[in-house]
Formats: sequence, structure tokens, C-alpha cells
Amino acid sequence: MKKMFLRLVLFCSCLWRLVGGSDDAVEKRVMRGHSITLNSSLTEIMDDDQIQWRFGIEDTLIAEINKQADRFTVHDDVLDGRFRDRLKLDNQTGSLTITNATTEHDGDYKIQTNSTRKRFTLTVYVRMMGFLSVIKRYSVTLDYLSLTEMKDVDQIQWRFTTYNTLIAEIDKQANRFTVYDDVLDGIFRDRLKLDNQTGSLTITDITDRHAGYYTQNSNTVENNFILAVYVEISVMEGDSVTLYYLIRIKDDDQIQWRFGTENIVIAELNVTSNRFTVYDDVLDGRFRDRLKLDNQTRSLTITNTTTEHAGVYNVHNNNAILYAFKYKHFALALYVEISVMEGDSVTLNSSLTDIKYYRPIQWRFGTKRTLIAEINKRFNRFTVYDDVLDGRFRDRLKLDKQTGSLTITNITTEHAGDYKLQIGVWKISLKAFRVSVSDSVHCCGPTEAVIRLVLSALVGVATVIILVYDIRSRRAERDRAHIHTSEI
Repeated sequence: MKKMFLRLVLFCSCLWRLVGGSDDAVEKRVMRGHSITLNSSLTEIMDDDQIQWRFGIEDTLIAEINKQADRFTVHDDVLDGRFRDRLKLDNQTGSLTITNATTEHDGDYKIQTNSTRKRFTLTVYVRMMGFLSVIKRYSVTLDYLSLTEMKDVDQIQWRFTTYNTLIAEIDKQANRFTVYDDVLDGIFRDRLKLDNQTGSLTITDITDRHAGYYTQNSNTVENNFILAVYVEISVMEGDSVTLYYLIRIKDDDQIQWRFGTENIVIAELNVTSNRFTVYDDVLDGRFRDRLKLDNQTRSLTITNTTTEHAGVYNVHNNNAILYAFKYKHFALALYVEISVMEGDSVTLNSSLTDIKYYRPIQWRFGTKRTLIAEINKRFNRFTVYDDVLDGRFRDRLKLDKQTGSLTITNITTEHAGDYKLQIGVWKISLKAFRVSVSDSVHCCGPTEAVIRLVLSALVGVATVIILVYDIRSRRAERDRAHIHTSEI
């Protein structure tokens, strides 16, 4: 009798699993703010069916159906009302829909009927968008909306979604961090770095080919980035500068040149209608008589530049299919010239009164644009890299935490050169400084040396004349004194 009972229990257990009693969870994902339906797998509720939906580790009852009593109930005020006005029961199948999902709705859901039970694991992820800008040949870290710390179960994938290509992934549980930098003809080769702590991705030595869309997917977050790459241009005040179009020219091009963060149209051309126009009276006429549009190359020239013309320029091509390729970006800076004596200190003024947490700044030096200092207020990072370039800046760099200005102390001729300041990763701006350092012996060029020699000679001649005059005056006074004495 006992053996028969055990066989019956085993048979019922097998039958339970055959009709859907497995504890294996069905994994579901939904973006925050969207709706998702947890399918009961029933095609129709029978007259004697009783169905219960439960949530979380406390197995809280959130919805139930009693078909015999014709009762369909949602308990959306439980758990501090996190489900209020968000639960919908399907009267035909018993499926449960959660609307306007938030991260509070993450977790396990169970449905139990007369004949079956089923479990779901729901993940509510966040999709966010970030706009990032970077100067060509600089580096950029895609962390604007990143995680602050990965959990042991985190799996993260980075895609260059312009081409729907996987470029990096992380499996924290397996301690695997992988970059696929040989994809897309190797445009990312030796350029990708994964942060083992946050999962953020850094792209170094940026080129135009890296502009576009990027996506970071994890269990709970989907971050989308649009990366714009700027061409850096620095000129002296009064010079002319040409912004080259650098996009394949078509016969039906419709192109606009725009200036500033407000994207003011300053020139446009429509090849089809043969219309080429410059709007040099905008912005209080700062471009008046200074803009020249090349009808053949579509390039734009700004003549007799002033500090008013520093800023960002965008060329918009209406023919481009993807947003990332509709624009080409330029950052124009005018050099501020600074001369300093060797051994003195000099401060490169950022012109900021306060640093915003969403506008990191970077200071770079020389033709190779070596990073020497940066501030990222979001992560409370204030860093000087004074050991670069064989340590020529060691113990000489000071960052103002309020304004981001950079001071170089005890300056030497090694510190002469160009300094660039990039502000922001969305609305980008660029400043340029050209520092010359003079020592006490070799302090000037040939022209200045001649001028100094002539001035020295004139001073010497003047000194001799004064001395001769003084001697003669003294001698005349003695002679008069002698004559006066003789007369007495």
C-alpha cells in the first residue's frame, strides 16, 4: 500500500510538470514607462477556474480571478501602491498586463491556476540618451549616463549601433572583459578601453569614422549616445580660416552652415535651385562682409577673424540618411598670446566663473595635444598629469577648482607652446593659448635686439652728455669762485 502511494505521488509530480508546473522562470524585459503582458498560456478561462497572480519574495497577491463567481480583481493598493492604476487582467485568458512600468516592478511574478503554475522574472530597464562631443584625435569616455558600479551578475554589451556591431562586452560573473577592436575594418583597433569598475567605454585617438550612435545594454540600463567629432581649428586674430565641407558632393545638395550652440544659419546653398546665400547680418552683424561661400567645394571662409567668431560651426547636409552623418562639426578658437619671463608663473584663464557638473574640462599641451589636466565635477575628479612629457610639468601645475583655470609655476622655455582648453562634452567650446617664455640672457629676437642696442647706445650717449655738462658746470663755478676771491 505504501509503495502504491509513493508511485501515485511520483506520477502526480510528473503530470504536474507535464502540464506546466515547472519552476523555471520565463525572463521578461521591458523599458521603463512601457507596458508588458505576462502571458498565462491559457486560451480560455474555464467556468471553475481560479487564478491568482503573486509578486515578490513575500508572494503578495496582486490579482485574482474566480470565474464561477464572475470576480476579476486587481489588488493594486498593496506594497505602498506601487501597482496603483497599472494592472490589467484579461477576462478571456487571465494574462496580466503591467502598464507604465518602473524599476519598482522588477522581480518575480507567479500565476497559479487549478491545473498549472508559471513563474516570470521581470526586468525593468532604463533607456536614456546622451549627446557627446569630442575633438578629433582626442579621447572620449562614454559614461555620461553610465553605471556607478557593476554588480557581480552584470552583463554589459557595447554596440556601435550606426552599423549594429558589437565592439565590447563584459561578463562580471565570469570576470571577462572583451573588446572587439578588429571589427569594421579595424577602425577601433587599439582604441577601446573598458572600465572594470563602471563598465564605461573609452575611445582614444578619435577620427571622423567614430562619429555616430553607440548603445550600452545591461540588465537594467540601456544608454544611447550620439557622438559628434569636431575638427579643431586655431588661428590668430585677424587671420582668415576656411572650414572645408569634406562630404561627398551631390548635384541636389541642400547645405546649411550654422554657428554657435543656438545653431544660427549663417550660409546656405541649394544646388538644384542654384541659390547660394550668406546671412552675414545675423548676430548683430558680427559676420558682416566676412563670409565667403565656395560654390564648387561648399566650403566656408571667414575673413579677418575676431574673438566674436570663436565657437562651434556645423554644416548640415540634407541628403544624409543618418543623423550622425548629417552634420560635420568644427570648433574654432583664436589664440591668446602670452609672454612670460623664465622663472615666473602664468595663469591660463578659462573665463568660467563656475564649473558645471555636466561640463568636464580638459587642458592639453603641444602639437601632440598631450592631456596635462582635467576636471570632472560629476565624479569629483580634479587631476593634473604632471609626469607626462618626461616630467617637465612636475610640481608646476595648479588647477583652480572653482573656475578650471590653469597656473604654471616656475616656468621654463620647455613650457613654451600651445595650450588648448576643451569645455564640455555636449555643448563643446574650445580656447587656445600661445605661451612664449623669455630667459634673462636670450630674451628677444633679432629685431628686438637691435632696438634694445640702439636704446642702450642712446642712454649711454645721454649719460656722457650729462657727465660732461656736470663737469663743465663744476669747473665754471670754481673759476668764478677763484675770480671773486682775487678781487677781494
